[in-house]
Amino acid sequence: MFSKELKEATKESHSAAENTKFVAGFLRGVVDPEEYRKLIANFWYVYSTMERLIHDADDPTVKVLQGWQWQLDRKEALEKDLLYYYGPYWKEQIGPSPACDTYCFRLSELAQQDPYLLLAHHYTRYIGDLSGGQILCKIAKSALNPPAGEGLNFYEFPEIHDAKEWKTNYRAILDVLNLNQSQKNAIFAEANYAFRLNMYMFDEIKSEDPYPALTALKGFWKVITGSITNKQKWKTYQLNLLV
Repeated sequence: MFSKELKEATKESHSAAENTKFVAGFLRGVVDPEEYRKLIANFWYVYSTMERLIHDADDPTVKVLQGWQWQLDRKEALEKDLLYYYGPYWKEQIGPSPACDTYCFRLSELAQQDPYLLLAHHYTRYIGDLSGGQILCKIAKSALNPPAGEGLNFYEFPEIHDAKEWKTNYRAILDVLNLNQSQKNAIFAEANYAFRLNMYMFDEIKSEDPYPALTALKGFWKVITGSITNKQKWKTYQLNLLV
């Protein structure tokens, strides 16, 4: 089953993400309000980009995802949280971090070149939000103690009444997608890369010195500036990151 293969293929990356300094601290109940609002600010850029690209896509694989998207969209929920943490002029106070910029760049690149690979990011983010994300929500609620209905809308999915059943149905849809083995392998690699992109954002938030994150992203800036222009070189570079 493709869904089981995808879960197994990303098992190590999932574990690595949980062991980043930011997430490990979060799981222990250490939630800094300033770090948390930086995270959701970055997420606003990531989800705004991903959701726009998914809604606009004409790819047959992504079209399957569009049927679920109305239950998942996080952009408006994040805007409610940003209003709480930053106030009415939140748009003037936030900006994407370098790691966030790279994340959004990759999503836009996929939409142009290999839109079916957006599935990897869709799976990584939303399944995570409906699984471990719900644990993080409880921890954040205890640590931050926001007023009822404030500050944690990102984790709330009012259109999904049974997350376990929803995830079962979602995986069943993945299992019947018309994908060849080459495409499946590419999705496995991209999903692992999606975890890496998230880890870069986590590390950047937790680092007092931004340069470690920037060093990790050095190769991607080469892509942006044109130092790596050959698509095959990009694929090779991407796979090397997963080693």
